[in-house]
Amino acid sequence: MVTAVTSQAATTSASDAMKQTIGMNKDDFLKLFITQLQNQDPLNPMDGTEYMTQLAQLTQLEQAYNTNNNLAGIIASLNASSALSAVSFIGKDITASGSQVGLTAGEDTSINYNAPYAAEKLTVTIRDAKGNVVRTIEAGPGSAGEGSVSWDGKDAGGNRLPSGAYTVAVGGLKADGTTFSCDTLLKGKVDGVSYAGAQPVLTVNGVEIPFSSILRVKEVI
Repeated sequence: MVTAVTSQAATTSASDAMKQTIGMNKDDFLKLFITQLQNQDPLNPMDGTEYMTQLAQLTQLEQAYNTNNNLAGIIASLNASSALSAVSFIGKDITASGSQVGLTAGEDTSINYNAPYAAEKLTVTIRDAKGNVVRTIEAGPGSAGEGSVSWDGKDAGGNRLPSGAYTVAVGGLKADGTTFSCDTLLKGKVDGVSYAGAQPVLTVNGVEIPFSSILRVKEVI
């Protein structure tokens, strides 16, 4: 709800913006128009039609500035609301689109995906923060739709990897021999919220998840 004070502030801001952009606002134009009327030649009065047309155009322009300012205010309010609602996600299980998985050293983790087709074989490629491939897992077959592949947290040499975020990619091989890519998903319990950027970001096991990437939220019972 826009209050009278907010509306007045928006109008003032729009008027100031107009003055900075085109050199005058509606009030300045009216003052100029009245001054010219007061100093016109009474024997040769000026035609005010053109001035009224220009005044109407300035009024429309000011209304456009007001609309932009009001929209900016609404967007700011929505962003503030999103920031507050982000806290309510803590402790809930979410499913989000994303190519990273959080690993806790010494523990197994699941790599989740959504396959567009049934696969005779699935291949999971895991990379570290530097982009190096640390493990390739051959799995399958798999059905179309959501699924998961378990990762024991070890590299190709059987060594336990340190905690952190790892990038994953999942590909499939169809019965006819053609290959396809799967959408990777991140599932887990939200354990924090970060406000460092312009928008709040949820964290799941050390992996940051933008609001726009969230697909589902589930209450933990």
